[in-house]
Amino acid sequence: MKEPFISLETLEDICQDYPTPFHLYDEKGIREKARALNKAFSWNPGFKEYFAVKATPTPAILKILQEENCGVDCATEVELMMSKELGFKDIMFSSNNTPAHEYQYAKSIGATINLDAYEQITFLEEVIDLPDRLSLRYNPGGVFALGTEIMDHPQDSKFGMTKAQLYRGLSELKEKGVSSLGIHSFLASNTVTNDYYPELAKELFQLAVDIKNDLGISLDFINLSGGIGVNYRPEEVANDIAIIGQGVKKVYDAILAENGLDHIALYTELGRFMLAPHGHLITKVLHRKETYKKYVGVDASAVNLLRPAMYGSYHHITNLSNPEGSIEVVDVVGSLCENNDKFAKDRSLPQARPNDLLVIHDTGAHGFSMGYQYNGRLRSAEILLQENGQARLIRRAEVAEDYFATIRGYDF
Repeated sequence: MKEPFISLETLEDICQDYPTPFHLYDEKGIREKARALNKAFSWNPGFKEYFAVKATPTPAILKILQEENCGVDCATEVELMMSKELGFKDIMFSSNNTPAHEYQYAKSIGATINLDAYEQITFLEEVIDLPDRLSLRYNPGGVFALGTEIMDHPQDSKFGMTKAQLYRGLSELKEKGVSSLGIHSFLASNTVTNDYYPELAKELFQLAVDIKNDLGISLDFINLSGGIGVNYRPEEVANDIAIIGQGVKKVYDAILAENGLDHIALYTELGRFMLAPHGHLITKVLHRKETYKKYVGVDASAVNLLRPAMYGSYHHITNLSNPEGSIEVVDVVGSLCENNDKFAKDRSLPQARPNDLLVIHDTGAHGFSMGYQYNGRLRSAEILLQENGQARLIRRAEVAEDYFATIRGYDF
């Protein structure tokens, strides 16, 4: 079973000041994860984690990661603006279908632009002077598998460019005077295996050798992107970043170092792995209902956590108020006018009574950030459980006037 990082007594105290639902983050766990990652890749002198801002775009969380020597990966201009205001120096801009003004802003703040498409090279050159440093995103196509298990289908992804396009792009950029070049690739999402990163690294390291031999271009960095997942289900075994780091080192030494490319820096962009386990969505039971099945209605909804409704994703749920209650099979549902507004379907849980506090696990990444305002439901607060055990509000809950702000004066 999964254990919450907070006790019932502490949570009840927090709920005296902050009404549910809210997202709660564990500072201690976040810092420990960042330190473990940096230690696992400390053998590579140029290593840098570029945390994916889209996973948890909350300044207080980003500042913790900044203090732990992490950079940021941004996908939009607003994320770039937030990162600049927080004082980040190491910024990666990995976007797609990008408007000119976003490229212009990215260059103005010194972000490393990671181009998603070969065709964007010409566009980039039209809207800015080419920077000295650029990255290209590679998509190998086909199917990515580990052994007999198919992990994902890169050929169906809208992201990245073919090998032929990558070669043309690197050659053209080198001719145009770009002095520092790197590549980026993402082959599978949320993998719960220590073998994914070493296998991805093996492909990209061999590609770097091919680029050197075929084009005479020596890359400066390789971005392994994200894809290391978390054990959302309690029966799954969590990834071990120390083992992963050593696995990558083994292929680094065998492929890059053996071919005189041991100067290449490695980057990662681990949003989910870094934050998901260190966030809970806290919600209170409002009602019970029984028709053809049993329903537990809570005060959170897909507005607060979209993944179960959007992807059918599993998130473990703990009834912190009644952990020893009799087990029953229920659907845990929100209040939206959508039948997919369910956190759990046919889940065996200790009996959930009105006012019981439920912990929905692993919501620290792609939880709050995917929120929206359907039915006029408002986004929740975010609270940090600090290392000293005190709770601190790091984003207030929205109020009705926030919702109305963009329509005031327009027939309202």
